[in-house]
Amino acid sequence: MEPLNESLFDAQALEFPAALASALAPPALPGHFDELRGLATPVAPVRPAPGAAPPPAAAPQLYDTAAERPAAPGQSQSQTQSQSQSQTQTQTQQAPASEQPPLTPAWNAFFEQLGPGGFNDLPRRAASLERQIRDNGVTYNVYADANGPQRPWSLDLFPLIVSPESWSQIEAGVLQRVRVLDRVMADAYGPQQLLAEGLIPPALVRGHPGYLRALHGVKPPGDTWLHIAAFDLARGPDGNWWVVSQRTQAPSGLGYLLENRLAITRQFPQAFEALHVQRLAATYSAMMEGLQRMCPAGVPPHIALLTPGPYNETYFEHAYLARYLGITLVEGSDLTVRDQRLYLKTLQGLRPVHGLIKRLDDQFLDPLELRPDSTLGVPGLLQAIRAGNVLVANMPGSAFLESPALLGFLPGLARRLIDEKLMLPALPTWWCGERAALESVLPQLGDSAIKPTYPGFDGRTSFEAVLGSQLGRRELDEWAGRIVREGDVHTVQGYMPLSQMPTWANDMGPGHIAPRAVMLRVFAVSDGAQSWRVLPGGLARLTEPDAQFASMQRGGSSADVWVQTHGEVDRTTLLQPHSTPASLARHRAPVTSRAAENMFWLGRYTERAENAVRLARLTLSLLGGEDQSSRPLLEWLHRMALRNALVPAEVPSAPQSRRVFERALIAELGDVARGGSVGFSLRCIRQSAAAVRERLSQDNWNQIVRAEADFLRRAAEQADEGSFAASAALRALESASTALAAMTGAQTDRMTRDDAWRLLSIGRHIERLGFLANALEVGFDNGAVHEVSGFEAMVALFDSTITFHARYQQRRDVATMVDLLVLDTENPRSLAWVTQTLRGRIARLAGSAPGKLTALSYELPDPASWTLEHLCATGPDADYPELMKLLASCETAAYHVSDAIGTRYFTLTSESLRSVGA
Repeated sequence: MEPLNESLFDAQALEFPAALASALAPPALPGHFDELRGLATPVAPVRPAPGAAPPPAAAPQLYDTAAERPAAPGQSQSQTQSQSQSQTQTQTQQAPASEQPPLTPAWNAFFEQLGPGGFNDLPRRAASLERQIRDNGVTYNVYADANGPQRPWSLDLFPLIVSPESWSQIEAGVLQRVRVLDRVMADAYGPQQLLAEGLIPPALVRGHPGYLRALHGVKPPGDTWLHIAAFDLARGPDGNWWVVSQRTQAPSGLGYLLENRLAITRQFPQAFEALHVQRLAATYSAMMEGLQRMCPAGVPPHIALLTPGPYNETYFEHAYLARYLGITLVEGSDLTVRDQRLYLKTLQGLRPVHGLIKRLDDQFLDPLELRPDSTLGVPGLLQAIRAGNVLVANMPGSAFLESPALLGFLPGLARRLIDEKLMLPALPTWWCGERAALESVLPQLGDSAIKPTYPGFDGRTSFEAVLGSQLGRRELDEWAGRIVREGDVHTVQGYMPLSQMPTWANDMGPGHIAPRAVMLRVFAVSDGAQSWRVLPGGLARLTEPDAQFASMQRGGSSADVWVQTHGEVDRTTLLQPHSTPASLARHRAPVTSRAAENMFWLGRYTERAENAVRLARLTLSLLGGEDQSSRPLLEWLHRMALRNALVPAEVPSAPQSRRVFERALIAELGDVARGGSVGFSLRCIRQSAAAVRERLSQDNWNQIVRAEADFLRRAAEQADEGSFAASAALRALESASTALAAMTGAQTDRMTRDDAWRLLSIGRHIERLGFLANALEVGFDNGAVHEVSGFEAMVALFDSTITFHARYQQRRDVATMVDLLVLDTENPRSLAWVTQTLRGRIARLAGSAPGKLTALSYELPDPASWTLEHLCATGPDADYPELMKLLASCETAAYHVSDAIGTRYFTLTSESLRSVGA
């Protein structure tokens, strides 16, 4: 157990924070490099028992750069690495046991720049950071559960500080490695000379499930295959950085590290400036400029970011990164290929896409040529790539580069391709498809990691990586048997203890410093043809205390990465401060058909939830009020509840059994599986909003998430108690009504009036028109409106009680009701206002001039032709035939227009949508 730093908050903390940190921060575990003090914690010597054999001279976890020397002629990869390993000795700096070594200059400066509050202020900052992550909606969906809550992103308070000297080693080594990987991929899809020369086994290229034969012979724009590459690095006890793995298909982290940087620098602004930390914006800007220059066509080229969708675990990052870079966030269904060109489906037609940053694994990209069951990709995308009409970053087919087995062959490949020795070593790696490597590594399984040669692919090749040190003798023997039987699908990698950095832990007491193992992910991005730069920062991933791998999916956390520089700090931003009014061209982001559909349904579900809440509140209030004897009123409430799915059809009606009906209504409020319930509508609001997250303000998103969580929490608490009383239900509905009013305000006053917003508004008003027309029609049909209680209930459902009584005093008749609820063009809940607004919004959506309607607008009744005398005329049976005809036509027209909008704008089957700019 880590000791509590109970003396952390005494008066000395304010005066000598660095000295206090040095005294109180526990050292790294023995054999691990201590980032805080810049040296390895010594390993206590083990005294052998009398007569026992002496311990081995070398620790198998530690390696030097000799591990990556290419094999000599006649010598296998495994023999070279085994010799290098046997020559390596553990090198740690011993510190006197009576005192802790001092902090590194960087960490000393960090703690000295904590500010006036010093250590006393760290608990507040930790709470502030947690609140900021929650308020910003930063999430990581471990299991991508469509119905479950999203897991907040985990970020530690302290950053990982990288010195200029360490960064020089990392930067040079990463740039060298990305050049080699790019040329390996070019050869694999070109002449395949490396295979002919035996420098890489065919099983790791053509035999890899991720090798795409359909792209053999293709030459990408700018002759650049890799535009974004990530390298996972670990610092060994010797203080040097080692490559553990590499990611090229769709490496994640570029968005999360930005959010980490913004959050942590807000907590430590003084320390950030004092340590001369490199900024990040210049690299992102260079990456986008490089992609734009390499795009095959388009001035300016249109670049989009392809995401699997809102249920992907890193969707927050996709939306965040697209917004930061100023590019369109798209899903596969947003794109189509016509005449070997890629297009984005928008409300205005098909818009060419010249560049695509993909966050989708290769196998899902094109269901025509890759996985036929994929619903995430774009049919025909590979054909557009082969035709040279679109740049894809990274080019599909890079999955074989992610194989851990490739690490063992890269030293020889570097010599062959760029005539250089790799400066950044990788952990010794043995591909067990080679007989010599297999025989060499079997005795070392207990000190190594066993990894799949083809990670991420189904079938016999897929299994979770395991550490030999965590296995018993029987399990090790079983693994050895598997490796002997299927050596090609197994890769063994030497294990090295990760370095440990200080973290701020709140799990014990008021907070304390605790060491955590850390792995650093750094990114190389292309800034032009055959040119790359390394992002001066990265994503630090921290392991849990009992974990052996750094993985966000397994509950790990992250830290910001501060790279120091001795020179000037680059303060480039993505802002354009020198634009002049004359040169400013207004850019309207395209509205994709998918985003348009989700905005439309966001509007409909918001209105539907408001209607359900208002109807449920009104029903519960009336059932517990003084007008329970009005049978028409109770029948009206029952028919409205059935029509809006607030109660099951088999429940006795309100006139038959008011209490059974009431209990059924209350029980259904929080049922998210039942369409029409308040809980179901709130969940649908959140799901629709999640699909257009990049279009919503953070406040709006937070309102949506909190509204659903609060209402379902209240319903669950009542269910646990075995009942949901009417009073408690009314309080929950009142809270939901307030939250929905806030959502409506955000939609009305805080969103740009583009076509996406118009569709949201159209969705709301379609729902409102159908609901209110039906309510009035049912009320007249069963006569409820002719009783005082029914009359008042109808006006309340239209949210017009105050206006009605102010205007008509105590008068209650059909004429006053029709005048206010049907004809009043200044009442936003009258049928005339809703219909008039719908006609205008639909016309603007189609691009008509203000005041000019379109054919679809004319599908709705024209309020200008409605008159009070005509609608109030009675028929032979003392009913109101013209009014009933109008109400029925309003309801029918609302849903007919809804279907027409879906056909025209969402499914793109209308003849009016043709390719533009092809």
